[in-house]
Amino acid sequence: MAPREGDTKSTNRVLRISQLDALELNKALEQLVWSQFAQCFHGFKPGLLARFEPEVKALLWLFLWRFTVYSKNATVGQSVLNIQYRNDFSPNPRYHPPSKNQKLWYAACTIGGRWLEERCYDLFRNRHVASFGKFKQCMNFMFGLLKLGELVNVLIFLQRGKFATLTERLLGIHSVFCKPQNIREVGFEYMNRELLWHGFAEFLIFLLPLINIHKLKAKLCSWCIPLTGSPSSDSTLLTSGKECSLCGEWPTMPHTIGCEHIFCYYCVKSSCLFDTYFTCPKCGTEVHSVQPLKSGVEMSEVNTLN
Repeated sequence: MAPREGDTKSTNRVLRISQLDALELNKALEQLVWSQFAQCFHGFKPGLLARFEPEVKALLWLFLWRFTVYSKNATVGQSVLNIQYRNDFSPNPRYHPPSKNQKLWYAACTIGGRWLEERCYDLFRNRHVASFGKFKQCMNFMFGLLKLGELVNVLIFLQRGKFATLTERLLGIHSVFCKPQNIREVGFEYMNRELLWHGFAEFLIFLLPLINIHKLKAKLCSWCIPLTGSPSSDSTLLTSGKECSLCGEWPTMPHTIGCEHIFCYYCVKSSCLFDTYFTCPKCGTEVHSVQPLKSGVEMSEVNTLN
């Protein structure tokens, strides 16, 4: 039975990342509440809240504490992650919530500590009186010790996974799950399918610019339609002179490449510049030279065919 109890404790143990996520959610909520509250005084005189900002923040955090930790034994971030505080001093193995004194001390350490730090900073920022010098040094020394203690607590937390903050360690409260957590079976079929399609799409994006569509089309046409030769008489030029073999429109500045088909000058010139091994898409003839349509075939004769 002992090993089974140990297994259940290990499965119900709150992960370090969940406790850190709860702290980050608490900070995000505080920033959101303060930004919304500050926008209420946007139309008033500038700097109206600056003088009493530490006190206003303390009242807001006290309001949040009243309806989260005091009433539900959990912060907002912990409630989102199905976590709550447990009294670590209780000898009862079952869940025991934090006592009222622990909750009050939690508010004093978190809310009161931040208010004291901000107010002391504002108080000593513009005071250079000699009587405040020793008191300022003492306060700075105390805040330094607290920061050092928080650093040591973080290192211990990363090793043992308990008491994410120094306040929790001093008060004897730690995070536990509200409900027992079941072991989740994560399936990676959807992720593998998405990775496969993303990789295939990137491969196509890389490959398509390297493919010459016109040349591929000419090859397919040459395989499917047998070639009957390459006559070069004027009659064949007249029959194919109604449209450009590339764009399919009436040829502008008609040119030939050595076969019976006619091309627009800009169509055939751009294709030759793009592909040095450009061939006719109709018959597959390689380009020997781009020449204008002359030598006995006039466009007036081509117009008579219409």
